[in-house]
This record gives sequence, C-alpha cells and structure tokens, in this order.
Amino acid sequence: MLAPVTHISALTAIIRKRMLPVPGEVLVRKTQKLSATELIAVADFSEEHVLLDVARILGISPAAADKLITCKVGDKLPKDAVIAEGGGLIPRLVKTPCEGQVIAAGGGQVLMNVSDSQLELKAGIPGEVVELIPRRGVTLQNIGVLVQGIWGNGKIDTGLLLSLLDSPDEPMKASRLDVSLRGSILLGGYCGSAEILKAAAELPVRGLILSSIHPALLPLAQQMKYPIVVTDGFGKKAMNQAAYKALSTNIQRESTLCAEPYDRHSGARPEIIIPLAGAQASEPREIETFAPGQLVRLRRNPHAGEIGTLVSLRPGLTALPSGLRAPAGNIRLENGEEIIAPLINLEVVG
Repeated sequence: MLAPVTHISALTAIIRKRMLPVPGEVLVRKTQKLSATELIAVADFSEEHVLLDVARILGISPAAADKLITCKVGDKLPKDAVIAEGGGLIPRLVKTPCEGQVIAAGGGQVLMNVSDSQLELKAGIPGEVVELIPRRGVTLQNIGVLVQGIWGNGKIDTGLLLSLLDSPDEPMKASRLDVSLRGSILLGGYCGSAEILKAAAELPVRGLILSSIHPALLPLAQQMKYPIVVTDGFGKKAMNQAAYKALSTNIQRESTLCAEPYDRHSGARPEIIIPLAGAQASEPREIETFAPGQLVRLRRNPHAGEIGTLVSLRPGLTALPSGLRAPAGNIRLENGEEIIAPLINLEVVG
C-alpha cells in the first residue's frame, strides 16, 4: 500500500514550485539566489465585479444590445461613463455605477472589475531559481535540513535559530523570553499561554517553532505577525525525536520558517528549512510503500501527530474498534506503547 510522506530530514535536497494562482509577472531570473522573503511574482487580482445587463435595461434583445455597447474589453472607465444608448425621443442611457475596467462584453452584458488589488508571491524558501514558469512563478532548489510541521499561521521569515528546550517534552515559559532573543527564531515546546505569544511579539522574534499548542490559542497565533510552525499537534505534546534532533543539532544557524497552512490538494505544508552550504543530497520521495522498520506519524485521534516505528504489517484485513475492517500495522510509539493502526491513518516520516 502506498503511503504519503512527511519530511523530517537532517540533510536533503529541497525543491519547491512557487506559483501564483492567476497569471501575473515573474520578477526574478534563472540561477538567481533568493532569500525566503524576496518577492518573486505579482499579479493583479480582482475581488469585486459589477455586471451591467444592457439588454434588460434597454428592453431589447442581447444581439441588438451588442450593437449599441460602445466599450470593449480592457477599457478603463470612470464613474457615470455611458456604455450604451437606446433609441427613441428620450434615449435611455446605460452608465457605469463606479470606476472600473471592462473584462468581458457580449451577449447584451458588460462585466466590470471594480476592485483591484495586487497579489504578491514570496519565495517561501531560500534557494536558487532552477526553472522559470512563464507568468506563474519559479522552481527553487536548496540543500539542508527540512522539517515539515502539521500547522502554520501563514507567515514567512528568516533568522538565527536559538533554543529554549533542554528536552523535547519541556513546555515554553514566557519568563524565558528576554531581550537577548530579539530577532531570532526560537525552538520551543508546548505553548499553553497567550502570554507566550504576546511576549514573543513584543521582543520581537522572527518566528516560533512549537512542539504543540493549546487549541484555544490558534486564533491568536493566526494574528501574530511572525511565523509559527507546530511540529506535533494540539494539546500538550512533546516534540518528536526526529524533529528535535534535526533542529537542536543546528542551533545558531540561519533558518527559515515557511508557515504555510497544510493543503492536502496542493501538497503545501508548514516547513522549517536550514540551508547547509556545500552539502550534497538527493531529493526525497513524496510517496513510499509501507514496510516494517519505517518511522511513521499517526494522522487520526487518539494518537494524532505522534510518531512511532512500524513494527509489522498485519496480514489481510484487521477488525478495528469502529467495526470496519482495513489493512493495518503494529506501531511502537516513542513512549514504548504498542498499538494497532489502520495504514490509511499513517504517513511515513523520512
């Protein structure tokens, strides 16, 4: 059975496509080296439209209205501009209700874009541009430490990695946040207090890496201007050993938090990246086949976010507490507990 993969690696090739959701302008060139926060592409993005049904307003057929419409696609029109004029002794005028740009005209109707905003795309990871995707974005490449988390607040930043952890199960305390940590990315544990997030903002820090966070703090975490990546889940959870080792052995290195929210459709995940200059590594596989000995993460309660070792694959179908029968495996968690879990609830860590 094929398995999705969560990447937690001390050394790997990191290759990411960064693309606009709509066509725009790419601002960088091939072979250019970028920081994670550099702007790579922009696009005009409309949030509001106005439809003018000329045929209905004038009481004529769509074909007749098309002959009277005087604007065309691309025209930028001021408020109260006349776009069509009916016949008769007192001609009826069709005017624009506000300033905007014509994006479609036909079938007796005119569609206007009346609210423009610019969509900006940042690199997201430090790296070299290895491919340009015309009008959409780029492919970036780097080599280093890669730790993917399970939750992010959508922000991006780079800074020196410092640790507040003496062990992977140590909770964060607001009292440990002092001025010496200003401008850094902090490796922390469980965050159970709003005071911690606010104290980090006041320093300010460049980012927080948390093992876990109290669910009630998620709305506040979303509002923070610095990136936050959660590695292991919600509620009081220790950081898994693989992530803790990969991060704690690279303290004092320049690190990037790309705290993109998890999106199973696009494959985007919150990530921690630590470039290692001069290193060589191959790109990791995105899909694996389940096999004994693999490190796996559980994706569903009651052990959601926990990591363990796939001890063995159970033959045939296994009866589960829900009453369903499914392919399953024997898992030994990091705390030594052994459980049975359906394979569909697992992802390989590698």
